[in-house]
Amino acid sequence: MKAMALYQPAPIESAPLREIDAPVPEPGPGEILVKINTCGVCRTDLHVSEGDLPPKHPRIIPGHEIVGIVEKRGVGASRFAQGARVGIAWLRETCGSCIYCRRGRENLCPNARFTGWDHDGGYTEYAVAREDYAYALPDTIGDEEAAPLICAGIIGFRAIRRADIQRGATVGLYGFGGSAHIALQVLKYWQCRVFVMSRGGVHRDLASQLGADWIGEADDRPPAPLDAAILFAPAGNLVLPAMEALDRGGILAIAGIYLSPVPQLDYEKHLFYEREIRSVTANTRADAEEFLKVAGEVPVRTHTAAFGLLEANVALKMLKHDEIKGAGVLRIS
Repeated sequence: MKAMALYQPAPIESAPLREIDAPVPEPGPGEILVKINTCGVCRTDLHVSEGDLPPKHPRIIPGHEIVGIVEKRGVGASRFAQGARVGIAWLRETCGSCIYCRRGRENLCPNARFTGWDHDGGYTEYAVAREDYAYALPDTIGDEEAAPLICAGIIGFRAIRRADIQRGATVGLYGFGGSAHIALQVLKYWQCRVFVMSRGGVHRDLASQLGADWIGEADDRPPAPLDAAILFAPAGNLVLPAMEALDRGGILAIAGIYLSPVPQLDYEKHLFYEREIRSVTANTRADAEEFLKVAGEVPVRTHTAAFGLLEANVALKMLKHDEIKGAGVLRIS
């Protein structure tokens, strides 16, 4: 099978992903083999490719927003019928026995393994996954629209939950790409007032099309105090203006897996009056199931730019430089 693989992390401008021919994997007990139709291009893939997330293997196939068809089932796998459409996400498996798993916080499992980092992902034609970590997808959403939901959408939704956003709240979104443009649709569905702070003109255009109530530069002060905010951009310097914009008791959720250093905080200016900062670490399967249900109800409409499999380096480079309007996806088959 054709694949784009990473052997040595490097700046994406040097095209570190290489085309290879790899054997089609065999599903083990409780696993499914998925013939991939499309795979989303996520900022986490960029962090893997450039080494912000240190490599765990000499060679890895990135990608974890996978949409495809069940081609084969391993021994004991019966959750999905052969031919069913499924999604494979970042969280590939957890131990199920640690204190975090037992408390329903499997996203914090120290033994968790991840698609496209610990195990080969979706920048290829076939992938295997444990069937209990795969997801049924809303029938009303096509393959290319569904791919970004499987990470960008799920993580954005967990960030909404971590920020304790209630219906009708005033919310600030810092950075506006694949994840934020999905979160905005959920928030507007919940009748929230949403302010978007973004450095990219193409992103601000999309935010306007999707109904943002106000749009400014990345570090602009929004026109009203925020009940909550979500930082999607991997820019630690934006923590300070986001915290200053929060109303008393407001919460900032940081949605990325990677963040540049955060400048020194001033207690009275940034944290007093019970303002909070909360990180977001992966997601639970319950998060994914709840979000995919909501996405079908809204219904969420992702804005995508499609690339061929062999254009993975190009797609990641454009993502890095904020040149993709919405979310990038690779057409595999």
